[in-house]
Amino acid sequence: MRVVVQEKPFNPYQEMAAYEESVIPRGKFGGVVAFVGTMRDFNEGLSDISTMYLDHYPGMTEKHLERVCQEAMRQWDIIDTLVIHRVGKLVVSEPIVLVGVWSAHRSQAFDASRFIINDLKHRAPFWKRETTPQGERWVQGNTQDVSTLKSA
Repeated sequence: MRVVVQEKPFNPYQEMAAYEESVIPRGKFGGVVAFVGTMRDFNEGLSDISTMYLDHYPGMTEKHLERVCQEAMRQWDIIDTLVIHRVGKLVVSEPIVLVGVWSAHRSQAFDASRFIINDLKHRAPFWKRETTPQGERWVQGNTQDVSTLKSA
């Protein structure tokens, strides 16, 4: 398991490949899920968002993400996880977060990945400030994962 919170931009696909090459036993996994979240130029009805600043609570944030990955490893039969999350100033199209999960079977990797990213989006100690044409604003919440919504 690896958890990194950093200001430096990263290439999620290179990070996945490097981690897999150095840590994951060859031939032991049949499913790999990589979720990459990127900075978009719209949110909560506003378009033309140009930048976002992500703040966090150093130390606390990493511990939270480590606990979430450990919980995923207890709940699902997965081999390993990788989480990299940006903080600081981001611009449109830059990767914000990578969640990588390796398992013997795809369903375990998909379920664990969804669990990790949903917890990260709703409970991890990150705060977002967006720059719009009208000025800066703090984001009050995160978009809901439609797969977690109950149908009426």
